[in-house]
Amino acid sequence: MSDSAPHFTETTIDGPRTRRWFIEAEDCAELVACRIARLGFDEARAPYRRVRLRPGGSFVLDCLQGEGRILLDGRWQRLGAGAVCMAPPRVLNAFHAVGAEPWSFAWVRYDEPPWVNPLVGAGSPVRAASGAGEIARLILGLRAEWESARDPQMIHHWVSLLHATARRLAKPWRNNDRLAALWTEVAAGLAADWTLASLARRVHVSPEHLRRLCLRELGRSPMQHLTALRIQHAQTLLEKTTDKLEAIAPEVGYDSALVFSR
Repeated sequence: MSDSAPHFTETTIDGPRTRRWFIEAEDCAELVACRIARLGFDEARAPYRRVRLRPGGSFVLDCLQGEGRILLDGRWQRLGAGAVCMAPPRVLNAFHAVGAEPWSFAWVRYDEPPWVNPLVGAGSPVRAASGAGEIARLILGLRAEWESARDPQMIHHWVSLLHATARRLAKPWRNNDRLAALWTEVAAGLAADWTLASLARRVHVSPEHLRRLCLRELGRSPMQHLTALRIQHAQTLLEKTTDKLEAIAPEVGYDSALVFSR
């Protein structure tokens, strides 16, 4: 697919053969309490297509079967059964069904204004290293309760478990002391001239070992993750301050506003 970011427009296409089930916050107070805007299951078939230019909250997708394509971190990735991916708020993401087979997945979309710390941030993995099927199982349990007794206490428990699981998937590297210490230090000093070698020295491993570790835990290389941290912090500064690009660029490690803009 040859789409490029400047040509994207906000898009929602289901097509006649797509099947959907979902709950929205306006119908369920427990979702509101966790800042969940909506959640559900899609059995998507081409021409199913979603483009979200500046989504208002974090997004988590748990793929059950089939295959689709999703735009994350500015690049298209194939997503098949067993894959879990996530995206932060106010960052372009898009996903398409491909092929003749249905692409089935569970999903959760949050509602997180700029002043709220989002579930998914720059420190979260693009693709989770574990947790396949967990989000889907919890939404299935919620669906069964929602379509039967609809007991408020049971719904509360299902939604609380779902939110806690999504939160754990979004912060898996915090259980790895070396990575946690490294990225905490980097986040506090984004203006530094970080290189793969200097990052690896901080945790006393080889650059190749750090690369493999980050790819497994974060779905990104160390330098890709550094860029994500810088861009996320710059986005926060643009949203919450009146600073211009010329002031923000050096604060997040770029030599000039021109380089940062690219």
